[in-house]
Amino acid sequence: MAPLESPIKGVLTLKNYIDGEWIDPKVETRDVVNPATMQTVARVPVSGRDALDAAVDAAQAAFPDWRRTPPLARARCLFRLKQLLEENFEELSRIQTLEHGKTIDESRGETRRGIEMVEVATGIPSLMMGQNLEDIATGIDEILIRQPLGVFGIIAPYNFPFMVPLWFAPFAIATGNCVVVKPSPNAPISQTRIAELVEEAGVPEGVWNIVHGDREAASAMLDHPEVKGVCFVGSTPVARDVVYKRCGETGKRVICQGGAKNFSVVMPDADVDRTVAALLTSFYGNTGQRCLATANLVVVGEGLDSAAYDAFYARVVDAFVEAAKRITIGYGLDESIQMGPLKDPGKKARVLDYIEQGLAEGAQLRLDGRSFQIAGDLPRDCFLGPTVFEGVSPDMVIAREEIFGPVASVLKARSLDEAIAMIDANPYGNAASIFTSSGKWAREFQYRVACGNIGVNIGIAAPMAFFPFSGMKDSFFGVLHGQGQDVVRFFTESKVVIQRWF
Repeated sequence: MAPLESPIKGVLTLKNYIDGEWIDPKVETRDVVNPATMQTVARVPVSGRDALDAAVDAAQAAFPDWRRTPPLARARCLFRLKQLLEENFEELSRIQTLEHGKTIDESRGETRRGIEMVEVATGIPSLMMGQNLEDIATGIDEILIRQPLGVFGIIAPYNFPFMVPLWFAPFAIATGNCVVVKPSPNAPISQTRIAELVEEAGVPEGVWNIVHGDREAASAMLDHPEVKGVCFVGSTPVARDVVYKRCGETGKRVICQGGAKNFSVVMPDADVDRTVAALLTSFYGNTGQRCLATANLVVVGEGLDSAAYDAFYARVVDAFVEAAKRITIGYGLDESIQMGPLKDPGKKARVLDYIEQGLAEGAQLRLDGRSFQIAGDLPRDCFLGPTVFEGVSPDMVIAREEIFGPVASVLKARSLDEAIAMIDANPYGNAASIFTSSGKWAREFQYRVACGNIGVNIGIAAPMAFFPFSGMKDSFFGVLHGQGQDVVRFFTESKVVIQRWF
């Protein structure tokens, strides 16, 4: 493809994928808008309870045969799917840029991580193995078997439209379950394209279903008695007060990944140049619309006198601000662009409100993202530049609440203890990073901080597909996480057989 060529010609009309058929639910539609150009790229149906019920019925009907399919045969479908995803890698990446706005480099990274999920799930003949022990008593053996449960629902976010459902769906079907995926109506094209490739890979009818919709479809999924569990990624209020609560009321298993307010702690012995490079990607990658994005930068003066601390603080912040100023903003399909737009004008307005709140609280704008330049002739509806606040205290709204945009808050701490206390006082616990050359400080940090994903000289503490994507406090609700062995356990029940033969 040419550098700015779109993989989508015209305006797509999206359909639901139920029981191996593409179905127009004949309901109202919503425009899917490319936030860089403000052009409509697709129209997505806002399906309701009827479509969700039909998908669950299809999945439930497909479950008995799919469950009896040997794990190795199920894995072969995923091997074919992985190959198809590889063959369509660039197209899938460009679709993400069009529907979300992220840069093509970020989209390629998302595509790669999604493919890795499928790749790990192909190992299900080993991952799903149980346990056994002979002679637990004389002549008696005991066996643990992992069995699938039935139909699972997946409610996806807009910020990683390709990858996040792949945290769950490949593992669900590999273990013998069937799935109904409800993509975000704000970025639904990626999941439609994946479903087309799922069909081409030979996954049987009814095993993998897509229902486009909004709250009504999600609510129907939470209420449906045949849905055994739900996987959700989104905001904390919805995760805690809606999905987690409703799943508890209806007896469903649940993985609820909520919001975040992540900290990066810079110690006096950090390699400043490498630290700033990592921080830049963490704060402003995906335009800050990432649950692993750093929001609060804490510069620590442990062991330094006041003058030395002031000098170190200035060195870190000056380097960070100067690097942020050089970020190029524009259309993500342009390979030279480093930051794209926010998803829609409403999300930009929300971030602008937080900037005003920070000023009202007394923080100082070291870099004002409201004044920015765009590469090319593009509408400014969704764009915003990198923003840096100084003079931020932990009790300010901009330091406590999830902004979900390209806004950095810089805080000071005289010691590592003080920095850890800031992190622990925050209600969120998704990720935290430390930048240091000291093994002692690094170990103390990873041992004490109450966050699920810890980075040591890493800006984005993103677990690989064979490790769980963790989270604590208001960032996660549930017991088992997505990815790795956790999600295999989530999608199976442990059946224990105790047997004696005469």
